[in-house]
Amino acid sequence: MIVDVLTIFPGMFEGPMSESIVGLARERGLLELRCHDLRTWTHDRHRSTDDAPYGEAGMVMKPEPIFEALDAVQVLEDEPGLVVFFTPSGRPLNQGLVESLSHMHRLVLVCGRYEGFDERVLTRAGLELSIGDYVLTGGELPAMVLVDAVSRHVPGVLGDEESAAEESFSEGLLEYPQYTRPREYRGLRVPDVLVSGDHGKIDAWRREQSVRKTARVRPDLLAGASLSTQEHAIIRDELNRGDRPEEG
Repeated sequence: MIVDVLTIFPGMFEGPMSESIVGLARERGLLELRCHDLRTWTHDRHRSTDDAPYGEAGMVMKPEPIFEALDAVQVLEDEPGLVVFFTPSGRPLNQGLVESLSHMHRLVLVCGRYEGFDERVLTRAGLELSIGDYVLTGGELPAMVLVDAVSRHVPGVLGDEESAAEESFSEGLLEYPQYTRPREYRGLRVPDVLVSGDHGKIDAWRREQSVRKTARVRPDLLAGASLSTQEHAIIRDELNRGDRPEEG
């Protein structure tokens, strides 16, 4: 996968995108990440990428550097790639979208700053994306989040192809609890079923714990999950438990 990033702060990507899974993916040639400084396409001595908006206060990203940067960067490959702008009004990022984007050969990510973009640049957007209902100082962190999430699904990146499929949200449920050695620590024990050696019981326990945890923490996710009659009963039990008054 090739990812081009247009930003006024390319240095922000050097550390986070050189470590851990993303760093290994880049070393192995499975992910090519190229950061381009938008100031390269400015034409004044101050290298300005922003200007005051008509009719209100604040500063907005100018159209010229972004249009010219896209013109220059998209022709670096035979495939122009999907152009992604990070905006508060964009489509919410979720696991389904992450998996869909991981099949793209190339992404071009445009990072905004200040009060946002001149509306005209959004005519170049293939996708407007938001990572949550909160305000950040720019699009660089959302871009890193997207690269990290998507790169995990690029074939060969994780090594174990099943590990990404078993993670939280992959089936519309949160992941089940995980344990490792020692079996007991400070009076807290690993559930007996996990050391029973009975893989059928272990799978059933994990599934039930996923359903229970999702019902407690993220019940909004359950609408997209495929659930059995028994699992619907488990959900009702968890929801009823949450409605019960505390004793004491």
